[in-house]
Amino acid sequence: MRRTFGVRIALSVLLTLPAAGIGAGTAGAAPGPGPAPAPGPGVAASATAYALDAELERTLGDRGAGSYLDTRTGELTVAVTDAAAADEVRASGARARVVERSTAQLEDVMGVLETRAKIPGTSWGIDPSANQVVVEADQSLGVRSLARLRTVAATLGDAVRIERVPGVFSKEVNGGDAIYGGGYRCSAAFNVVRNNVRYFLTAGHCTNVASSWSAVSGGPRIGLREGTSFPTNDYGIVRYDGTDVPPGTVNLYNGGSQDIVSAADAIVGQSIQKSGSTTKLTSGTVTAVNVTVNYSDGPVYNMVRTTACSAGGDSGGAHFSGSTALGIHSGSSGCSGTAGSAIHQPVREALSVYGVTVY
Repeated sequence: MRRTFGVRIALSVLLTLPAAGIGAGTAGAAPGPGPAPAPGPGVAASATAYALDAELERTLGDRGAGSYLDTRTGELTVAVTDAAAADEVRASGARARVVERSTAQLEDVMGVLETRAKIPGTSWGIDPSANQVVVEADQSLGVRSLARLRTVAATLGDAVRIERVPGVFSKEVNGGDAIYGGGYRCSAAFNVVRNNVRYFLTAGHCTNVASSWSAVSGGPRIGLREGTSFPTNDYGIVRYDGTDVPPGTVNLYNGGSQDIVSAADAIVGQSIQKSGSTTKLTSGTVTAVNVTVNYSDGPVYNMVRTTACSAGGDSGGAHFSGSTALGIHSGSSGCSGTAGSAIHQPVREALSVYGVTVY
């Protein structure tokens, strides 16, 4: 299979790499701010919402059933299984909603799907706003496989909802007209740092296939792989050659860039943007968390599903909201018009594993 990996190795990485012949202008200079991009669907998540969401997830434990941002009011809404937990949520300043199933119960439902219906071309994750596990089935599923999926789902009652999606779930790698590593093309997500050493994060299915990465087709090396994880996860890290400091920005593909200063886990209902070398800047809404995607060469777990558009070569790109890093682009089932099904690897997991921070 021919694969591509993005025409610019980092959304901001490539445009700002010094001394590598990677673009006009002063070496190491970042693009100017440029006009702000149009907001995407969904609602914006504030720093307070991210922090409160993480705190309530820790304190509620098995009494919690996930959280989401109300699309009308923007309020952080937390699903819980009892009245006492609801009182705790309200006292914290969030909105509470009592539901039938806890996150632990929904995870048990996904465990049944994992055991009995792990079929390539399927994906499932938790939609806390519906208190359900939402299963997506792509167009590769034949009559027999779809019947098997529906039979398993029927045993789980209304805890499961099945949706058909266009296209076929795949890592966003195809083509072959630009070479960044081992004959592949990807996008990079975020510049990160550890002990004053600079790296960039990208998708693990990219770093699996090449250790040496260049900024232009056939150009000089800019960095070497230091870690990779795929399948199960989908993240990798590349250490920059030299001691120059590329800025911690994401390319907005309008002549400007977005500074990234923090990282968080995405919240269902929030608006996000995706920057990648093929479809450039696209926007969407987070629709599910704790997502399992069954790619043809293995599953990935604990991902996030969004409606952003993406295509081959966007692998490894940035999912973000304002100055907050959210995820590393993994794949999708394609894009119909402006509606996509982009999957991202939560970035905080990769930051923790590699001991690095955004800047």
